[in-house]
Amino acid sequence: MLKNMTEIRPPSGDRDLIQIVNAALAEVTRKSGSRLACRPGCTQCCIGPFRINQLDAARLHQGLRDLRKVDPERAQRVSKRAEDSVGRLSRDFPGDPITGVLDEDPQADEKFADFANHEPCPVLDPETGLCDLYESRPMTCRVFGPPVRSEEGLGVCELCFQGESAKQIAECEMIPDPNGLEEKLLRQMEKRGGERGETIVAFCLVRP
Repeated sequence: MLKNMTEIRPPSGDRDLIQIVNAALAEVTRKSGSRLACRPGCTQCCIGPFRINQLDAARLHQGLRDLRKVDPERAQRVSKRAEDSVGRLSRDFPGDPITGVLDEDPQADEKFADFANHEPCPVLDPETGLCDLYESRPMTCRVFGPPVRSEEGLGVCELCFQGESAKQIAECEMIPDPNGLEEKLLRQMEKRGGERGETIVAFCLVRP
């Protein structure tokens, strides 16, 4: 439902961002070993909506267009799951259900925290437990699992690093985007006339 999404493509620098994040993930995976529980088919982080930015949305939309060229049936299943999800979520969506942009008022975080916590990501194949747009997945998906620092401190998936001390977890901290390239690319998209604000996966995959 995001307006003009068919015309918006991620900027060329997005490929550089993905390479940087992938390299950081490979390094933290090496350091973490078996303490990092993330594996194909582990879908706990795929249940419940999560915020994505407009760079993520453009990348997902491009990924769906690419999938239609090589596997139209699978792409159609993704689109159908996204449409069904939007149909379920629109009534209580904590934002604009037409544009798909989430609210940014002071109560926005509280409203989103209680929103659709059992709704699966439409990109998740329910039969295989795999992501149908894995190569185009949002940054949140790319960095979820390893220890990543935020305003709340050092966060880590509850399934990972079980029994490890804070020091051991901190030794495996992932710094996914040290030079702030993602923010620069977002500003670049906005200057090109792109949508502003955050959304969720289901809404960005449904055409206007």
